[in-house]
Amino acid sequence: MKHIFLNLKRFDISPAHGGVNRLAPMGQWGAAIVNGTQDELAKYDKSAVEFVMYMPEAHLLNAAAARKEGSVVQLGSQGIYRADTAIGGNFGAFTSNRTGNAISEMGCESVLIGHCEERNDKMGILAEAGVTGSAASSAVNHILNDEIKAAQAAGLTVLYCIGEKSEEQQQWQEVLGAQLDIGLDGVDKSRVVIAYEPIWSIGPGKTPADKPYITKIAQFVKEKTGGLDVVYGGGLKTDNAEMLASIPEIDGGLIALTRFSGEIGFYPQEYLDIIRLYMGGQ
Repeated sequence: MKHIFLNLKRFDISPAHGGVNRLAPMGQWGAAIVNGTQDELAKYDKSAVEFVMYMPEAHLLNAAAARKEGSVVQLGSQGIYRADTAIGGNFGAFTSNRTGNAISEMGCESVLIGHCEERNDKMGILAEAGVTGSAASSAVNHILNDEIKAAQAAGLTVLYCIGEKSEEQQQWQEVLGAQLDIGLDGVDKSRVVIAYEPIWSIGPGKTPADKPYITKIAQFVKEKTGGLDVVYGGGLKTDNAEMLASIPEIDGGLIALTRFSGEIGFYPQEYLDIIRLYMGGQ
C-alpha cells in the first residue's frame, strides 16, 4: 500500500502574525482543508493508497466534523503524551499534554511521532539540564518509544520519523539504527510506518537528498525492521514526486508546504496536484 501523509505543522497562522494561512479563518481552517480535498481523494483506490492529515490539535474537531460518511481522509495528531488515562487509574491529570485517548476521541486514527522538530525540542530541553550528545539522543529515543506504546494502547497507528543531521552523516547507520532499535522496541510494528527525514538536506540553500541516497536508506530501514513500509519524510512535492515514485523501496511521502515561493504555504489544489504526480497522473 502507498501512504500519503500531510503534516500541516502550524500553517494555520495568518501572514499578519508571520504565518502562511491564506485559506480560511482560524475557526474554519481544518474543515476547509478536508472539504477542499476529500472528494478528489475519494477517486483513488482505498485499498492501494491511504491519506492521513496531521493537524494542530485545535483543528481536529472541525476537521472531523467536515468528513463525509465514508470519507477516505484520516486525521492524525502531530504529537502525543507518553502516559494516558485509565479505568481505575489516572482520570485526567495531564495539564498541557495531549493523550492518546483524547486524540482518539477527537476523531483521530493516527499520530506523528519523532518528527525532527519534536526531536529538536526534546534535545533542547535535555541540553538545558546539561545532557547532550549520545546520552541525549538515547533518552529521546526512549521517550519516543513510550509515545509509540501510548499511541498503540489508544488504538492509533503511528508514523515514526527518523533522520540524521549533517554532523551525523558519517555515522548514519549507527544513528538511524539506534532510532529504530530503541524507538520500536516492544511495539506492534504492524501498525507503524517509518518516515525518513534527511535532516541535513532540508531547508533553503541545502542540497536535496538524491535518488541513490534515499534508496540506500530505505533499503537499510526495510532490512532493519523486517520490511516495514518507508515513506520519504523530507518533503514530497512537485519537484521530486516522480523521482520518489520511481523508487521501489519508497512507499509514499510526507507533504508539508505545497508552494515555496511567492505566497508560500499549503494550498489544497496543489496538494492534490502533488498526489497526482506521485500516483502517476491518476
